[in-house]
Formats: sequence, structure tokens, C-alpha cells
Amino acid sequence: MMDYSRVLNKKVCDIEPSGIRKFFDIAATMDDVISLGVGEPDFQTPWAIRKAGITSLERGKTKYTSNRGLQRLREEISSYIDRKQSVKYKADDEILVSVGGSEAIDVAVRAIVGEGDEVIIPQPSYVCYEPISILAGGKPVIIETKAENDFKITPDELKAAITPKTKALILPYPCNPTGAVMEHKDLCAIADVLRDTDIIVISDEIYSELTFTEHGHTSIAQIDGMRERTILVSGFSKAFSMTGWRLGYACGPKEIIAQMTKIHQFAIMCAPTTAQYAAIEAMSKCDNAVEDMKAEYNRRRRLMVSGFNRIGLTCREPLGAFYTFPSIKSTGLSSDEFCQRLLDSEHVAVVPGTAFGKGGEGFIRASYCYSAEHIIEALNRIERFLKTL
Repeated sequence: MMDYSRVLNKKVCDIEPSGIRKFFDIAATMDDVISLGVGEPDFQTPWAIRKAGITSLERGKTKYTSNRGLQRLREEISSYIDRKQSVKYKADDEILVSVGGSEAIDVAVRAIVGEGDEVIIPQPSYVCYEPISILAGGKPVIIETKAENDFKITPDELKAAITPKTKALILPYPCNPTGAVMEHKDLCAIADVLRDTDIIVISDEIYSELTFTEHGHTSIAQIDGMRERTILVSGFSKAFSMTGWRLGYACGPKEIIAQMTKIHQFAIMCAPTTAQYAAIEAMSKCDNAVEDMKAEYNRRRRLMVSGFNRIGLTCREPLGAFYTFPSIKSTGLSSDEFCQRLLDSEHVAVVPGTAFGKGGEGFIRASYCYSAEHIIEALNRIERFLKTL
């Protein structure tokens, strides 16, 4: 009989599956489950975007595109980033269109991280950063961000994590799962630490349009001296409600984008053609649709934060993305125990904070990508569960 342990890649075998999926695989087998777990907009992709994709199919635009993506789309991305963040990128050689933001992160890490290089990763944060770094041969160096700092990475924490082997810092703001944002003054302090180093910043800005601060999102690429050492990653899934279209992009120095494109070229060829034509419409004509969705998210955000605090689970105000990260420490349960017992007794699915790193213990992630009615019912059930503890 075949011994698969002898042929499988040990690095892959040693990586745990995503902790986000565990409870939803269980929930899928149950009736009457209310889920606050999946980070996917409940809005349909705006009709104008869908129509552009349909039209491209009707016109037979179904061939491969350039490895970097359609020239017109890269021009729209360039214009969009300039308009939103006042950072200029050349469409010809500083932008790569990818299969979702996740692929952009993957090829960015693989393009710059070699065997033994260290990658600084703030946690709690999105689940892919650590395994992608390991698969590239890198060593993740974890900074556990703290609730008392609003889950922001601080200059002192960053300085303490840097060694001669540090190759990259992943900057995941606005943050999934905490909803934390790094404002201009916060990023300036981080830039002061990095400016005279060779450390590259991979700035995951997929939630940039969903920032609820007074001045909106700031990219670290805007800070003096940082554009040349930053790979800005974003995409269409969250703001434009285009998760299934699988389209993202990376912007950065042409020398880095060229190497990322090489990996993308051999592994992927090009991003989906239909999605690229749809994305042109999204970037050029759908700002109002994004603002409408953002306004509704904001209403739900306030509803969920006030609801958690009302029922006794301390919840800091998330200023970005579409997640809340309430503390469940008052219950005496671990994050995993809380989520399992809540699912079993009240059929509400949320994600344990530990799915996003050890620093997430004592917290749960609850998404507000759901209707107000859905959120209110879930909160009522959670309150009922708390009264049994």
C-alpha cells in the first residue's frame, strides 16, 4: 500500500487547515443556523458590473489576456489608486492583476522571501499570511497586537521584532478580524522605523474602501519614502461585492512587480478575462454603489457593536472592514469552547479568535455582512446563551 507520508510535502502537512471553516462545516449539517461568520458581502454584485461581464461574454471576449492583465484595467486601477490614495502607479510595469487579493499576497511573498528570511506578521489577522510565508521558506515572526492599543502594531513592537534576517512586514489594515485601522499618524510612526532599512511592506488593503474614520483610509505608500518599499495589495471582492469573480491586484516598484509577474505567469497565466472586463466598469463607474453598500455596513456595524455591549460582551468599535471582535473573557470559556457551545445550544455560528492567531484567544469574530434582522436575531440568541452560563 502506498505510504503517502513519504511523498507529501512536510511543510504542507504541518500547516493546520483554516480555522474559519471548522464551525461552518458543522453548521452546514444543522437546521435553523444563523451565521455571523463568513466574510462575504450579502449584496449582489452591482448590476452595471454584472452587465459588463455579460456583455464581454456576448462579444466573445474569452481569450487569454496579458499576464499582467488587460491594459485598460491596469489603467483604471492606476487612476483609481491615484484618485483614492494620491499615489501614482504606472499601468505598464507597476501593476499586476491577480486571481483575488490572496494570489497577490502569495506571489508578493514568494517574490521577496527566501529560505530562512523572516516575515513580521501582526496577529490577530487574516489566516493566509503565516502559511504562505512558511511555504515560501520564510520564518513568520508574530507580533500579538493588543486590545488596549486597538489592535494596532506599535513602533516599539516593530523595532523589537526586527532582526538582520527580517525581509518583510505584512501590514493588514483595515484588519480582518479586529476591524482595526492604522491612521496617518500611526503609519508615519511605522515608516520612521522602516525608512532606512531594506524591509519590504506588503500592505493588504482589501478593505480600504470600508473605513469608517473621519478622514478615510490611508495607505502606507502615501507616506514619504514608503512607496519604493511597499507592495500595495487590494481587490474587488469586498468593496464591490465581487467575491466569486476572483480578481485582485498588486501595485509596487517595477522591479518587484516584474518578479511577481513571473511567478503569476508560470502558475496562473492570467486572471479571468470576464472578471477583468467587469472590473473596468467597477473602477470607472461604481463609486456610488460602493458608498451605498458602505452606508448600510455602517448601520449594521453600529447595531452589532451596541448589541454586544448591551448583552455584556465588551466590543471595541471596529473602524474598518466588516467584522466585530468582541471579548468573551467574562464568560470563562475559551474562544473555541464558546463558539462550539453557542453553535450547539443556540445554532449561531461565529469564529473563534484563535483562528486568526494565538493572540485572538478570549475573542470571537462576528461579521456584519448580514441583514439587520439577521443580526438582531443572532444577538438575541447569544444573549440567551450567556444567561445559561
